[in-house]
Amino acid sequence: MSDQDPRTVRHVGTSHRRIEDPLLLSGQGQFVSDLDAPGELHMRVVRSTVASGRIVSIDTRAAAAAPGVVAVWTAADVADVPPIDVRLTAVPGLEPYRQWVLARGHVRYVGEPIAVIFAESIYAAEDAADRVRCDIDPVAPCLDPLAAPSEFFPAAPTGLLSEAALIEKATGDIAAAFGAAAHVIELEVRVGRHSGSPLEPRGALARFDPVRCVLTMQGAAKVPHYNRDQIARMLDMPGDSVHLEQGHVGGGFGIRGELYPEDVLACQAAMRLRRPVKWIEDRHEHLVAANHSRDQVHRLRAAVDARGFLLGLEDEIFVDQGAYIRTHGVTVADLTAAMLPGPYQIPALRARVHVRLTNKTPAGTYRAPGRYEGTFARERLLDAIAASLQIDPIELRRINLIPASSMPFTRGYTALGTPVVYDSGDYAGLLDRLQRYLDYPHLQTVLAERRAAGESVGLGLAFFVEKSGLGPADKAVVSIDAQGQIEVVTGAASLGQGIETVMAQICADALNQPIERIRVVHGRTDRIDYGMGAFASRVTVMTGSAVLVAAQVLREKIAAAPVGTALSAEGWFRSDHMNYPYGIHAAIVRLDRECGAIAIERYVVACDVGCAINPMLVAGQLAGGAVQGIGGALFEEFVYDAHGQPLATTFADYLMPTACEVPTIETLIAEDAPSPLNPLGVKGAGEGGINAAGAAIAAAVDAALGRPGAVTRLPLTPPRLLRIY
Repeated sequence: MSDQDPRTVRHVGTSHRRIEDPLLLSGQGQFVSDLDAPGELHMRVVRSTVASGRIVSIDTRAAAAAPGVVAVWTAADVADVPPIDVRLTAVPGLEPYRQWVLARGHVRYVGEPIAVIFAESIYAAEDAADRVRCDIDPVAPCLDPLAAPSEFFPAAPTGLLSEAALIEKATGDIAAAFGAAAHVIELEVRVGRHSGSPLEPRGALARFDPVRCVLTMQGAAKVPHYNRDQIARMLDMPGDSVHLEQGHVGGGFGIRGELYPEDVLACQAAMRLRRPVKWIEDRHEHLVAANHSRDQVHRLRAAVDARGFLLGLEDEIFVDQGAYIRTHGVTVADLTAAMLPGPYQIPALRARVHVRLTNKTPAGTYRAPGRYEGTFARERLLDAIAASLQIDPIELRRINLIPASSMPFTRGYTALGTPVVYDSGDYAGLLDRLQRYLDYPHLQTVLAERRAAGESVGLGLAFFVEKSGLGPADKAVVSIDAQGQIEVVTGAASLGQGIETVMAQICADALNQPIERIRVVHGRTDRIDYGMGAFASRVTVMTGSAVLVAAQVLREKIAAAPVGTALSAEGWFRSDHMNYPYGIHAAIVRLDRECGAIAIERYVVACDVGCAINPMLVAGQLAGGAVQGIGGALFEEFVYDAHGQPLATTFADYLMPTACEVPTIETLIAEDAPSPLNPLGVKGAGEGGINAAGAAIAAAVDAALGRPGAVTRLPLTPPRLLRIY
């Protein structure tokens, strides 16, 4: 180890190039579809083509007799496998709404697994899947989350209705707020149904070693330790007999890595058939079977005093959860309500979220779950108030912002079981910085001149507050061998966000060593016994702090040990509060009034992350999130016909933005409000880039139209924009 002064080596705060990239850029990446095992079988899922109905019969005889087929399963073959459990939200009463790995007695959405084929090749499996005959007696589907709750499915237990849960967050005296209001503003807004579309679809390669009685699944992502425990429970195995391994992953975004029916089926088959089982999802399957998200309706009422201060806010929210409650439970509903107030004081709040089940693909989280929707609703309401009271929208926001002197700011309720207490923030200061960056008065003058000349152009701004660093704990082990090579083992998972680089930077600083000496291991349940994975923008905060603690302990051991001694140290970081990054999106758009097209001329994301471990990676996260937010604002939407048939099942119908539709995303990274809740002062950066995109673009379109409050629904497709005209 070097005895160089640690102050002379500094990695945190440096835009170090990703150490993950050489393998990927040289074509040596190991994604799950790149993996094979001797004697492997290929799995193909037979999916329902009916949105709602009773299964009369499933005839698998022709499929079982097809060349190369080893086995065909229906629900009867996995009768001992329980439904997939809920992760995170501990809300009672969700159990009857969980999904079985194969449909039992009825189907609830197009794409629901009803049978599964195991064959010697993927081609044989696909051919055999076409031979399965399923007789389903259709039932009229429920597709409107605003409709009165109905029975969950025909012959469901008495009282089991399609409203699975009602989530409420409240603080202050809402009746008094409306009683004292000088103005009451009402608004209804909608956010359409869209979700993540990672470059790499889902997949799994499961193997069972009967000698050691060990089940291994490669292709794990996001939460490998949790999924290990659940697979072990569902298949009645000891937890230490199941190993999940993560290789390279082509994007996560909240949708990937949860425990899906296909994961359990592949593992069960590997055990029963005593052969490796491989399943790779195709894009059609992904669009109809992987988690959807968003799809919310907000009915808002604001109590406002004469100067524009929000005394109280009510929001009745309807969430289309799709056919079942999957592993996310009611996480999206909970976060929608809890994060609704954003950066504003709002002393009285009452938010009620109706979690409604419909005959659509089940929904879950997607990057900034609940916040993208809630920010759109709240910021649209702020703009409506500004228009009604004839106050400049930015001035209205300044009137309502929580002052820096009020930090930490307690909301008075919980989110994901933890009290919502904003740890630090200078919202007005960031707004000042963004206005200087934009040269705001001059920019508005230029846009006004362009509008006077006949162009439909406008600038929109939207504030957001995010949450990150979800506890309760993370663990890391840092070790050094006799040659001075350092290994960091974590319970985190990589989804392509650069955690190897960030963890190496933190460790390198603590040990005063070159980053090249450090190897980071993640996503392997056989290397570390505890880990919460990668979700909720928690890795840099929680895992990074655990790595720092472990490295500091190791440094003390090294100082007291003979040179060349191989040493190891364990570090834990615990937290019972999340922390709260925040920011502002600014968009400039130009409208084509003839065809309804919307061109984004400029897009800026300003975000305070407390401490930027790697500014380049933070900028990349913000830019990537903004592109996804633009997709949800203008292009992406899952739509269904009256029979519950999905109409967006390929990329010809489910439109995503390309480089032609998205400008260079400008980022303004602030470190003005370090978090006092962790030793790094860091806050998550993964979701700020997407959070306020829909709200900012909507405000910009309003300005371009000269009609405040015109946009109340996303995505704002050309036909919808033309109807607004």
